[in-house]
Amino acid sequence: MCIRDRTPVSLWKEDYSGLKRLFDQWRAEGVSDLRGYLKQDVSRAHACAMQIRVVDVNRRTLEWYEARDLEHLVANLDKVFRDDMIDTFIDELVQLWEGSTTFSSYTVNYTLGGRRLDIQLSGRIMPGSEQSWDYILLAIENVTERETARKKLSNSENYARGLFEYSPISLWVEDFSQVKRLFDDLHRIGITDFRTFTDVHPEFVERCMQEIRVIDVNLQTLSMFGAPDKATLLSRLSDVFRDDMRQHFNEQLIELWNGNLLHQREVVNYSLSGETLHVHLQFSVFPGHEDRWDLVLVALTDITARKKAEAYLEFLGKHDELTKLHNRAFMVDELNRLERKGPFPVSVIVADLNGLKDVNDELGHAAGDALLRRVGEVLSKAIERPASVARTGGDEFAILLPTTDERGCVLLMDQIQKLVDVNNQFYSGVSLSLSMGAATAAPGERLEQVVQRADALMYEAKRNYYAAMPGMERRHLPD
Repeated sequence: MCIRDRTPVSLWKEDYSGLKRLFDQWRAEGVSDLRGYLKQDVSRAHACAMQIRVVDVNRRTLEWYEARDLEHLVANLDKVFRDDMIDTFIDELVQLWEGSTTFSSYTVNYTLGGRRLDIQLSGRIMPGSEQSWDYILLAIENVTERETARKKLSNSENYARGLFEYSPISLWVEDFSQVKRLFDDLHRIGITDFRTFTDVHPEFVERCMQEIRVIDVNLQTLSMFGAPDKATLLSRLSDVFRDDMRQHFNEQLIELWNGNLLHQREVVNYSLSGETLHVHLQFSVFPGHEDRWDLVLVALTDITARKKAEAYLEFLGKHDELTKLHNRAFMVDELNRLERKGPFPVSVIVADLNGLKDVNDELGHAAGDALLRRVGEVLSKAIERPASVARTGGDEFAILLPTTDERGCVLLMDQIQKLVDVNNQFYSGVSLSLSMGAATAAPGERLEQVVQRADALMYEAKRNYYAAMPGMERRHLPD
């Protein structure tokens, strides 16, 4: 039987026949108190473990334990079963020794990467294997989060309060019982597709937001949201949860509708001063309150700095740092997108900064960089969406123009030239000058060919520019 399914729990098919033979040997030797026998010498418990053979596991097991495949897991079982699980393992052995065909325990395992897993284990000798024990099925539930919460709740009230108040992340204790009642009402009238229901009735989402009662927040919450005290924050929750938050909250409701009482996602909140806060939200219904949802813990980790860093890295990946325009990588992606989807006609303008090499040679690269930045100012001012502009080389730029024909290209190049003239009036010193060429895609023509035609026309304009100024450097022109 293969157990490689997608069940939400970890399943292990194991062969305990070797353990059964060892038990029979010990009984024959007069062992009656197995617990005492194993406690007297724990190496005997390890000997029991060596008699157990793992036959198969399901995919959930490989995912939880970070194993590539069954062979990888079996080869590293010493990393999975270690440290503080020996006592519970002895309890399981005693249950089997005393004649039970089932056994269970709360215990600890470890992933192959070393992460601790609190688990609920249930085992059963499968029908037909009662004499040989050659088919044992183990079901393991990952209760790490639940176990962590239970241990916290078992501490003293003062200790728990201290953990809550001084936690480095924002904690909210909330009452979702009215939301639960609203859900129950929908179930009673036969609603099954909750997502479609909320699409048709967005006011239901608003109603749910209004029905949530905040019981308490910790000190980090006040700091994170810029509130002087809890009363002020609770009186201004509409300033915190608004705009983009509604869609995220709708997804949370869908999780709850589907029975996911423990879930997490990235959402957007707002501080009382209006600042956007990107947060990682972890939602959990407290153990013992699953039927009422009257006690919920929401943990918010501020990831705004990380989001800004990711956005900046994404910006750098698609932009030229000097001119702040897009870069060649962006242009290639955009050309491919326009070629697939349009909208047509698509035109391309290629522009080249005249005289950059002369400026670099005579005045230094700082002066050349300043000139390139001025090109960025002109082109970013001239271009509006859905058009885009990129710096594609040292002194070369490309403008991609969807829904633009030849006439539109001429008008835009005239506008760019006017902005160049204004730029030269504003800046003293070296004058800015661009050579430009434009081409519009013919039906069925590849945009790469359009770029090449625009590029050729740009170089023709550049030759004319240098022909009119014979004293300038021309070495960067093609042969």
